[in-house]
Amino acid sequence: YRGLDIGTGKPDAATLARHPHALIDVREPESPFSAADFLRSADAAASAALQRGKLPLLAGGTMLYFKAFRDGLATLPAASAAVRERIDERAAQRGWPALHSELEAVDPAAAARIHPNDPQRIQRALEVYEVSGSPLSAWQAAAGANLRARLRCDMLAIALDAPQEALAQRIAKRFDAMLKRGFVDEVRRLRKRPRLDLDKPAMRAVGYRQLWRHLDGHCDLPAAREAAIAATRQLARRQRTWLRKWPDIVRLDASKLDAAATAILRKLEARA
Repeated sequence: YRGLDIGTGKPDAATLARHPHALIDVREPESPFSAADFLRSADAAASAALQRGKLPLLAGGTMLYFKAFRDGLATLPAASAAVRERIDERAAQRGWPALHSELEAVDPAAAARIHPNDPQRIQRALEVYEVSGSPLSAWQAAAGANLRARLRCDMLAIALDAPQEALAQRIAKRFDAMLKRGFVDEVRRLRKRPRLDLDKPAMRAVGYRQLWRHLDGHCDLPAAREAAIAATRQLARRQRTWLRKWPDIVRLDASKLDAAATAILRKLEARA
């Protein structure tokens, strides 16, 4: 998302000049960038790299998007502005947890995966059901084309591991460095955008929501810092859960990056 720079750890201009990245600054934060949007964009970027004889590298932490890239996505019904408006009206009257209860009644499998305070995913799941008459979970069970079928290649998945205590220290150190770089001012600028609010998916990124609430006067900066660091640790735990289920993943020691880089190159050469 454009404008989300410090809090996302986005590469700076000098790094991007030396090492061009794809999918950087491709969407305004008011406009959601779904897993389906990512899959289309990532396929195009990866295909272009492969045609140039280059090796596409995907880096980040959004495991749902990695899974979508590897396994593909089922083709879901198109969005309906009218249905979404009706759902939003019900949410305004009764609250999103109540709509989550609605979802439990028609699609318990999807409701089990979606938090009661996740309006975007609740809205989409209800929308799919109301548009098609079939639950989202049934649509998702119809797997899309996987990576080999789409791009005729495989994915080598690599996880850099760190002991939990060391990781917790690195998370806190990283967030403090972001604060020193002007993270609060970045969020302050975003809050001035008239169509941007905490319901937008971009603002659910770790750190942004906590600092936004601080600027709204709900807590002081030290409390926002602690909340953001705690949320980052929770995200790291969820990532570890995803990675434990990932087949054939290569796990390397994050404290020995030179050795990890060498091991990665050897793995790639073995697959070439």
